[in-house]
Amino acid sequence: MALSRTRNVLKIYRRLSAFGSSRTLLTAPSQSTTVRIFSGIQPTGILHLGNYLGAIENWVKLQEECGSVFYSVMDLHSITVPQDPATLQENVLNMTASLIACGINPERSVLFQQSVVSEHAQFCWILGCLTSMPRLLHLPQWKVKSAGSKSGGSVGLFTYPVLQAADILLYKTTHVPIGEDQIQHLELTKDIARIFNNRYGEFFPIPKEILNSAKKIRSLRDPTSKMSKSDVQPLATISITDSPDDIMLKFRKAVTDFTSEVTFDPESRPGVSNLIAVHAAVTGQSTEEIVHQSVGLDTAQYKAVVADAVIQKLAPIRSEIHRLTSERGYLCSILTHGADRAKEMASPVFHDVKKLIGLS
Repeated sequence: MALSRTRNVLKIYRRLSAFGSSRTLLTAPSQSTTVRIFSGIQPTGILHLGNYLGAIENWVKLQEECGSVFYSVMDLHSITVPQDPATLQENVLNMTASLIACGINPERSVLFQQSVVSEHAQFCWILGCLTSMPRLLHLPQWKVKSAGSKSGGSVGLFTYPVLQAADILLYKTTHVPIGEDQIQHLELTKDIARIFNNRYGEFFPIPKEILNSAKKIRSLRDPTSKMSKSDVQPLATISITDSPDDIMLKFRKAVTDFTSEVTFDPESRPGVSNLIAVHAAVTGQSTEEIVHQSVGLDTAQYKAVVADAVIQKLAPIRSEIHRLTSERGYLCSILTHGADRAKEMASPVFHDVKKLIGLS
């Protein structure tokens, strides 16, 4: 029985390696290791194409490969900047609908609202007491975001990487799918886990990153920047609920260059290369195949081809989101059930943490 269980765990680890980058070394676990994945997303509006291709598609694949997967709608993280209460509640449900429409299956993964599981915030306080201020000040995102705030940034903004660590460690997570911009925050999580283990005994596994191999989707108006929900240029970002006409318009207005040929060269031709990356991602083809198929097309014609491919990819998702957002009771039931399942895992871990540090 033990040998069979170990083989199953090893099998999952080997499959996970297909999603990660070469920097993620998936070592063979012990017999007692449970492969567990955790990730989350803030409810700050409808998903855009970059979110979907860069993260959520990978989440869908991972839930099919691993038997213990936790995905959270991170509403506590979202309030590090001012939020309208009614809009925040609506965004939580809209994000839940978007995730389900994109393929997240609440029967195969635990989908829940972060703030409902109170252990996240309580555990954050404990981990904050193990984390130094210089370590947090070292993180570049704090410097960037606080510099853009009139007040210099809130305490919540300063400590939200500690809350991220609590989110991950609370479930004894072994793997975290992240983008490259989150690598330093995951390194902080690893450091905090080591500090806890050194002080109180081996308790937390050291989580490893799973870096998505998909190319980063760039802004359609500024291909040197990544696509973002907060972009002030309305034509820069493709929302997954955009109409076909809106999608066609945004691609028609996408910034390229004065060369009409379709070639992939991110350094010298970032605009056209971004279109090719999008096209490859939505069709499952390589950039080489896309370029070969596009011989004879100028960039204006090619923009229409890419737009059509994106419209076809997003059509069923858009339709399902519209259906789900009209069923608020169903979405609330999914989140309630998910929170119950999350607490089943989080509560005993947090109880053991309190016992280890002398709080119970």
